[in-house]
Amino acid sequence: MLKRVVQIGLLLIGGTLGVLFLPYLFTLSSFTSKPMIDNPYVAAVLGAFLLYLLSLFIADPIVNFIKWMEDRLLKAPIFDLLFGTIGLMVGLLVAFLASFGLSALEIPFITSIMPIVLSILLGYLGFQVGSKKREEFSHAIFAAKNGNPKKRDGGEGAQADSKHHKILDTSVIIDGRIADIASTGFLEGLLVVPQFVLTELQHIADSSDSLKRTKGRRGLDVLKRLQTDDGPSIFITDEDFADVAEVDLKLVRLAKSMNGQVVTNDFNLNKVADLHGVAVLNINDLANAVKPVVIPGEEMHVVVIKDGKEHNQGVAYLDDGTMIVIEDGRTHIGNAIDVVVTSVLQTSAGRMIFAKPKNGKTAKAH
Repeated sequence: MLKRVVQIGLLLIGGTLGVLFLPYLFTLSSFTSKPMIDNPYVAAVLGAFLLYLLSLFIADPIVNFIKWMEDRLLKAPIFDLLFGTIGLMVGLLVAFLASFGLSALEIPFITSIMPIVLSILLGYLGFQVGSKKREEFSHAIFAAKNGNPKKRDGGEGAQADSKHHKILDTSVIIDGRIADIASTGFLEGLLVVPQFVLTELQHIADSSDSLKRTKGRRGLDVLKRLQTDDGPSIFITDEDFADVAEVDLKLVRLAKSMNGQVVTNDFNLNKVADLHGVAVLNINDLANAVKPVVIPGEEMHVVVIKDGKEHNQGVAYLDDGTMIVIEDGRTHIGNAIDVVVTSVLQTSAGRMIFAKPKNGKTAKAH
């Protein structure tokens, strides 16, 4: 169907070009009779026929190009198209004003060719600038709409600077602690939530598995709380990367394009972002940093819960969930004992304390 439309369009263009230009070619030919020169219908038919013959070779490439453009436009974010169109209109307006000024020069080449060149050049540049800078335009509009609110530290309103973009991933939203951290005022800048993360959250919330469904709904509730509570503003971006399937890689690409930081508690995403040179704010690292410091030689009173992975080990936990691996603690399972810290292992995945029973004796129950 599209190919037929293209061919009909080429027929109409050929007929129009025949009426406009073939009479001049007729006058240059000594084999053409006078009636043919003055007959526009003959010129239209010949022009349409010539372009129809040409359409047999160029119709398929034109159809493929149209389909390619349609696919690109459908995959492009709506804000890219919106701001690109606005930039195109501004570029064409500037080209029109410049052409109007050049027409006063009355130079044939400049007055006839330059308006076309300026329209193509400035229209293209306007579309590119509008689509590439749409994040900055969006942030400026967003800041103006919200009255440029004050920071909690008493300074001026938070600017939509790319250095302060905090891009949230799915795991940190579901975790929920980001809302508590944001409400304290320690997290500055703009919280960016990509649309593909929202889509993933929605899929989790619609899952047939009850646990996943609960996590997804919790994540949506956390986002709602971030929007309503005091703290950094939330910005939802439609920017996507169609050539990338993995959400983690999309987050890394988005952080690179916005020169922002990824906020996560996913250990693997943390490592991938580090490999790509993207700054990461790991909630688990923050949680570990604010835990009480434990040093070797310090004594603790714990309850041994279960046996460890290695021979004769016991495992206990602090109130904050920190695991304590107790050497020779298997025989003390179910008992409260005093232990002495021997070493502490700190990683992004958490903190682990190694200890041994004090004097090898069980403490009295409290």
